[in-house]
Amino acid sequence: MNATRHVIGFVVKDILRSRWSIMNMVFYAATTSGLFYLQADATKVAISLASLSLVFVPLVSLLFTSMYFYNSRSFVELILTQPVSRLTVFVGLYAGIIVSLVAGLVVGVFVPYAAFGSFNSTDVGALTAVMVIGVSLSAVFVGLAFLTAIRFDDRGKGLAVVLGVWLVAAIVYDGLVLAAATAFSHYPLETPLLAASLANPVDLARVVFLVHSDMAALMGYTGAVFVRFFDQTAGLALAAASMLVWTVAPLLFGLCRFRAKDF
Repeated sequence: MNATRHVIGFVVKDILRSRWSIMNMVFYAATTSGLFYLQADATKVAISLASLSLVFVPLVSLLFTSMYFYNSRSFVELILTQPVSRLTVFVGLYAGIIVSLVAGLVVGVFVPYAAFGSFNSTDVGALTAVMVIGVSLSAVFVGLAFLTAIRFDDRGKGLAVVLGVWLVAAIVYDGLVLAAATAFSHYPLETPLLAASLANPVDLARVVFLVHSDMAALMGYTGAVFVRFFDQTAGLALAAASMLVWTVAPLLFGLCRFRAKDF
């Protein structure tokens, strides 16, 4: 446990000193301040931030994690020569990156909120939802980036794969679901659409957030189906379980490859 804490502490300090971390934090702070400049309603600002996080958090998590892993290969090789297990190194790297990315999100969003926003129950609820989306998507896509970086030794191939993962999850998947829903609009689509939302962590986070906001009414018939399902305890439990699977599965596959990898 002490070795894991040391690795996490080193990774967090190393990342927080980097330009990437500062740029990430400044981006969130500038975006949140700009949204408050355009509209004073803190709840609407939170909804805009949630929409932005659904695209930006997966992209940053995938790119930053894979680049950090490739750049830290010498550090990983050095620490593996010490009496430290590969599980400790893997968990330390993963937790350190998660802590650093989440710290950038929290500080970058909370500071403008404290300066310009209010903290009534509605605003706090919307802001908490933004944080939950950010943390959940960071946990999922950092794990996917680890798995990719461990699988591909070539930096160019690894970065191409993570960009492809982001493109499919954040953009292409929605288009495919929309095309399928249009093509089969004469058939009952409630169950297939619910299954499709669970099969993509970005879509899952988007649907759960929209259902629990005032935007659900804009989703029409599909929104009514989602509200009926995800507004119930069983629906939320299934959504949480699906997000947990999306987090744990890449980590387990990544850990297996990391243990077997010849550095």
